[in-house]
Parts: sequence; C-alpha cells; structure tokens
Amino acid sequence: MPNPPRLRVAALTVTALLLASVLAGCGDESQDEDLSAQKLNWKDCPAPSRAEGGGDAPSPLPGGDEWQCATLKAPLDWAKPKGDTIGLALIRAKASGTEGRRIGSLVFNFGGPGGSGVTTLPAFAADYAKLRTRYDLVSFDPRGVGRSAPVECLNDLQLDVYFQQDGTPDDSAERTALLANTKEFNAACEDNSKKMLAHVRTTDAARDMDLMRQVLGDDKLYYFGISYGTELGGVYAHLFPENVGRAVFDAVVDPTQNSEQGSLGQAEGFQLALDNFAEDCTSKTEECPVGDTAQDVKDRIATLLTDLDKKPIPGIGQRVLTQTAATNGIAQALYSKDFWEYLVSGLEQAYDGDGRVLMLLSDLMNGRSDNGEYNNLTAANISIDCADDKPRYTAADVERKLPEFRAASPLFGDFMAWSMVNCTDWAVAGAADHPDVSAPGSAPILVVGNTGDPATPYEGARKMVEALGAGVGVELTYKGQGHGAYDSKNKCVQDAVNGYLLTGKAPAAGTVCS
Repeated sequence: MPNPPRLRVAALTVTALLLASVLAGCGDESQDEDLSAQKLNWKDCPAPSRAEGGGDAPSPLPGGDEWQCATLKAPLDWAKPKGDTIGLALIRAKASGTEGRRIGSLVFNFGGPGGSGVTTLPAFAADYAKLRTRYDLVSFDPRGVGRSAPVECLNDLQLDVYFQQDGTPDDSAERTALLANTKEFNAACEDNSKKMLAHVRTTDAARDMDLMRQVLGDDKLYYFGISYGTELGGVYAHLFPENVGRAVFDAVVDPTQNSEQGSLGQAEGFQLALDNFAEDCTSKTEECPVGDTAQDVKDRIATLLTDLDKKPIPGIGQRVLTQTAATNGIAQALYSKDFWEYLVSGLEQAYDGDGRVLMLLSDLMNGRSDNGEYNNLTAANISIDCADDKPRYTAADVERKLPEFRAASPLFGDFMAWSMVNCTDWAVAGAADHPDVSAPGSAPILVVGNTGDPATPYEGARKMVEALGAGVGVELTYKGQGHGAYDSKNKCVQDAVNGYLLTGKAPAAGTVCS
C-alpha cells in the first residue's frame, strides 16, 4: 500500500491507554539469555488489540483447527543484543498435511509498512490453503506495528481531524498550515514513542525475521512478501543471503528509488490505474454511470475534487468529505479491480452530494474502524518510512517538483508531491537513500510484477531482479489490474508461485501470465 498524502494537526498528548500500550511493549531490563534458544508459548489467539484494529479473535480454520499466537522476544536495539527487549506478536496456522511432508514455516509480510500480519493472515488464509498442506503459515506484527511495541502519535479524535485537512496547499497560508501541522504531528510521535523511533528500520525487522527463523526451528527462511514486504524480503536477502530458502516477492517495490522517485512512481501508477478504470467502465455494453467516455470519467472526477476543495459535502456522521478524503477513497478503490464497482457507486453518490461511500473507502485506507477507532497504521507507516529514508524535503523542493508530478498524474500528482514533507521534521535521521538488496549467494527468489499495479508499479519487479544480482531474481509478469498478482486468483500466477514454494521448481525467467 502507498504512504498516502497526510495532513497534520496540532499534536496533543495521546491517551494514557495508548501510551501504556507503547511502554508495555518494551522491556527495561537487560538480559543475558540466548534469544535464538527461546521457546514460543503458542496459545489460542486473543481478539486484535486496538493498535491492530480491534474486532473479534480469528475464526477457526477449515476443519476446526484454531489459530495460534505467541510472542517472540527480540532486542530493542540490534546493536545491543543483550540490552532491553521488545515483544513481537506472531500468529500461525499449523500445516494441514501429513507430518512427513511438512517443509517448515512460511513467513508472510503483507506490506504497509505498518500493516498487521497477525490480523491480515487469517483474512486471506483461504487463498493459501494449498501452501498450508506443506507449511505452517506464519505472520507477525513487525516492530512498531500492532501488538509489537506499537508506535503511537495521535488519538482517535485527533486523527479524525488530521485526515480532514487539505493535503494540497494552494496558497502561502495553506502551505504554512501544512508545514506547521507536519511539525506538530512528528513532535507528537517523538513525545509518545521516542524509545521506538530509532529502532523501526527495515534492517531491524529483517534481523527480527532471522531470529524468528531460528526460533521456529528452520535452517532456511521460507518467505512470501507482498508490497513493502518485498523490500523487507530484499533487505533480509542482502543481510542473510545464505539463509534464504524459497522466497516469493509479489507487488514489488523498486529498491533503486529514493523517496521522491518512489512518490513520483506511485503518482504514475495510480494514474494508470485510474485510466484503466475509466476505460473499463466506458467500454462495457451497459452505459457507464459516471461518464460517457474515459476522458469524461476523469474530467468529472477532477471537477468533483476541485469543488470539494472549495466546499466539502456530507460524509459520515459529523465528518464531511473533503478533497483529501475523496482522493484517498479513490486511491483505495484502485488497489483492486474488485473495488471498482464501489468506486462507481461512490462517485455516483458524490455527484449527488452524498460522500458516504468515498468516506468509507478513505477510512479503509486510513485504518479507521466503524466505531471511530484507528489502528496504528498511519503512525507505523510514517515512522518506518522516515527511519528508512535519508532524504528530507522542504516546501521549496516540492514546489520545484510539482510540474513533474502533475505531468505524471493530474489527479494524484499534487498529493504525492506534498507527501514528501512527511519526514521533514522527523526526530530520527533516515538510514539511506534506498535499500540495499544485493544478495550474492542467495537461493532463487521468484519476483512477480503486475503490469496494472497502482501502488508498486510494474517496472519495480525488473529493478528488483537486477538489484538482487545475477542468478537470484526470477521474474514473472502478470498482465492484470490491481495491487499484487497472487490474490487476483489468476491460475497461471498461483500455479507458478505454489509450484516453486511447494516443490522448489521455479518457472522459467520471463514467464508471462494473463
């Protein structure tokens, strides 16, 4: 998923409950034990925490087996492995096949950064039933996320205001407000999560995964990374090439780009997805209800957003649909072709002055539940990105780049450009211009790119293959729509991925599925 354009609000102290959850995740005593020798205490999973998004405990697996959860103890600071520790939340579904055919644990990261694997894996478990015949399916909340020493910045009421703000300043007053809100938001993260901010880099999470591999009892890491999970997997392969088993990267982040280039690429990717949506709607035999031609569809959306910038429309409850919220909702719907019908409905309603559907889509992007509570996706997403990314951009930098972003996407360009100031006043220096994923000596990694992917544009797959190094990356292309390929349920893609993970036989490099 992208780092969506965020507007900042004045940062107040978070509630005692949220602050307590952060402090509870960190141990204050040093330890001398060998963490790789720890034993996990697997038990029935609790209901998701507030930071994970709340809700009910995961339903039983087909056949009645229960999901199991455990906590992995890891160093807070990998430079001080005998120092303070944090707890990392894990979830697993034990392999369904006969014991003699079990390969090991297949570890999933579903992206973000900032997404909870503990809540996501059960939601998609049916898609991985074939893989479960030979693997325990395992996922986790990376450090700073969900139940793993979560980063917290603003409370729910403040986040409601935060997501109502104007993300595309049109004059000096709006620009000043945006920069002030950014500074205050980032100060709130430091005030409420100072201990964690220097320790949520992707390199930290990669080291956590190698500890996880050892504690799970596997000689090699078997891994399925999606979206940001491909970057995490690439960093792991760089740090531990000799420990890579069978790995799949789906919806691939371009590891050669800095944060500016990544934002520009996403602007292009979401514009392509919007173009495809408009063409699809107007090419069907039935009349497209949101435009007569593809260009008409996009023109009407642009007019809607311009109007919302001047005068929002009713949304949900007391919240109104702003230009920023509507753009967020449209972007969310472009993540999957399955959501295009909701985008049509949302646009129809918005043209009639009703912003509820687009607001619901925006809430989904932002991690807001219908009870008004937010998970910690936004806080974790920004914290991990800012800890990873070295560049820091000023308003002048953004304004110089606006023409290029607008050329890439008339609709999303401004939002993506202004999101570059997210890290300007961050408390911790960024680690690098871009991740190092070179992995000489690694086992082959299957790298799957989707030609219609909005959030991780297709070109990133080829760049990942090249950056991994000769003989490591094996490229597979899916000619489809939406974010990712495996969960499109395309048989060609799933057969290739399943075949590699289950038998070790990779498809021929350059295989194309459509």
